Amino acid sequence: MKHLFIALLITPLLMFGQTDNPFKNEVRSIQEKNDSLWDSSKPTIVFTGSSSIRFWEDVQERFPEHQVLNTGFGGSQFSDLEFYLDELILNYEPVKVFIYEGDNDIFAKKRPRKIVQRAEYILGVLQQRNPDMEIVLISAKPSISRWKYRGRYRRLNRKLERLASKTEGIYFLDVWYPMLDKRKVKQDIFIEDGLHMNDKGYDIWYDVIKNYID
Repeated sequence: MKHLFIALLITPLLMFGQTDNPFKNEVRSIQEKNDSLWDSSKPTIVFTGSSSIRFWEDVQERFPEHQVLNTGFGGSQFSDLEFYLDELILNYEPVKVFIYEGDNDIFAKKRPRKIVQRAEYILGVLQQRNPDMEIVLISAKPSISRWKYRGRYRRLNRKLERLASKTEGIYFLDVWYPMLDKRKVKQDIFIEDGLHMNDKGYDIWYDVIKNYID
């Protein structure tokens, strides 16, 4: 199998450490909740990433035939996920993980190329530690509050799709275009802040993701 071991050789990325743990308490709470739910004897699917995952409270109910754990932590970026790969993904030995990151990275004015470099490193670590796990990258979504950054989000999505296409065991899932009404973002799929989705928004995600679950 072709994995992302080359990413592990990118020494500058190895220097991307974090000196503080802003999500430490939240991650601990996520662990405690999921440890109480997790049945290690059953195949596990993990959904992780930033607040669009964290607020998907009925993700297990949407896929009742599978054991699904939600380890999303709000406000996170790829660099934060890297810091908690064991706690949020690997400790649960999932057969598949869905990752939603990049939304906050773009908002933090990180360049798409740098974001994808970090993503590539993370994927390499995951594939090295659990070679049989399938990884699905969920595209950045459009939103009302961040619509002015749409060009950067589209560039990021193209780069993530390219990364997935060249790597065995990695898949790219597009939620960007299903959330558009022609060339504008749908207005009725968000809560008041214009960033986080309501049930209609998650209905769109479900319709796309269900094809990648099995």
